[in-house]
Amino acid sequence: MNATIINPPILPPPPPLSTLTPLPPLIPPITDAVLLLVSPVVAYWCLSMIFHFMDSYDLLSKYRLHTPAEVLKRNHVSRGEVMRDVILQQIIQSVVGWVISLSEGIEMRGGEWWEILNLYSKFLQTERWVTGVLQMVGINTAGLEQKVIAGITAIGADNLLEGAVQFMGLEPTDNGNWRYKLVEIAYWYIFPAARMWFAIFVLDTWQYFLHRLMHESKWLYKTFHSRHHRLYVPYAFGALYNHPFEGLLMDTLGAGIAFKMSGLKVRGGVFFFTFSTMKTVDDHCGYSLPFDPLQYIFWNNASYHDIHHQGWGIKTNFSQPFFICWDRWLGTQWTGGDVSSRYQASRERAATALSRDGLKDEMSKMVNGSSSSYANGSTNGYTNGGLKPRIPNGKPRMQAEESRRQVLEGEGANVLYEEDREEREVEAQMERERRDRWNDGEAW
Repeated sequence: MNATIINPPILPPPPPLSTLTPLPPLIPPITDAVLLLVSPVVAYWCLSMIFHFMDSYDLLSKYRLHTPAEVLKRNHVSRGEVMRDVILQQIIQSVVGWVISLSEGIEMRGGEWWEILNLYSKFLQTERWVTGVLQMVGINTAGLEQKVIAGITAIGADNLLEGAVQFMGLEPTDNGNWRYKLVEIAYWYIFPAARMWFAIFVLDTWQYFLHRLMHESKWLYKTFHSRHHRLYVPYAFGALYNHPFEGLLMDTLGAGIAFKMSGLKVRGGVFFFTFSTMKTVDDHCGYSLPFDPLQYIFWNNASYHDIHHQGWGIKTNFSQPFFICWDRWLGTQWTGGDVSSRYQASRERAATALSRDGLKDEMSKMVNGSSSSYANGSTNGYTNGGLKPRIPNGKPRMQAEESRRQVLEGEGANVLYEEDREEREVEAQMERERRDRWNDGEAW
């Protein structure tokens, strides 16, 4: 039995024959291929410098996750070294991106109608197959279609479709051919969005499993990933501070594989690479901003990822940069409850260490003069001038430099020791707090 289709489709007239022409650049005179390489780097440093400016002038300090004392005492790498390694990774990233762009060829325009027509034909073939199967099991497809169309018209959805078509800049439907119009909307809007979401999922999947492997293999961690965890207190332009091989494997190749598998074109790649770069920077910015759209929309944000950078949370929250689905599915999401007491303990330890090393007065001079919150002994509302504090001459300076030298020479082994020690200290402190609450009768 042949399937019956109400309102037989009428194809729109084809456009006049024309020769395919190269797609003009999105931002003349820069070619799209060059934009593909440049835009992630520009976005990285522009967004990073916004957060660096906030650090330098004590803007929105109440939203900071860590204090400047923690930046100084807990991080084991200088900002200069971070910047050097980030630039090296971006050079490697650009070279790989250039190689990928060579395989893309030159994007052309003028053949869109034929692509839509091919998609439309496949849609009709699928519709005929589905209606044939439904009629074989006794379903009146013609009557069902009439009821569906009548229901759509009754609720005004047909007018909504027409409005959406006009808003998207497409021609209104003609002769009741809503099928062609749906195919056209899918071609211009739905499919590109689906490719983008697929690219995001592939990148998240790649980074989750590779990131988790870097932590579960002691050799991989000591050799490569421990470098990134020298930053116990992340800041924006340290987002891509990695071992060069890890940066190539996790970030550059991961994004490249997601781009190729998704079928994105060059312009889609420009958005994908730039957006994922901005998300990575925002995840390491060190601020929990309720009005930041990247932090508001995504659960995987600066607060979520910062837990992973702490010794007590380093075996959790592996997901990055967009969603947390793999952490949830595989049970690696942080489940230790509220972390405010852990962060407060870290602030207090850093302030004590800074004072012990004779750096407190020197730092207070650098942060808004002697009237700063640091000078008053507060562990909240700190500012981070974005500068490397000057260490006074004498024994404290020698001790600080010697400590830093030992950590850097030890590389991954010392980072592992630091993480274990921090986790033991935090657990011991929380146990003392539990005992105090028990003694005060709060346990019940």
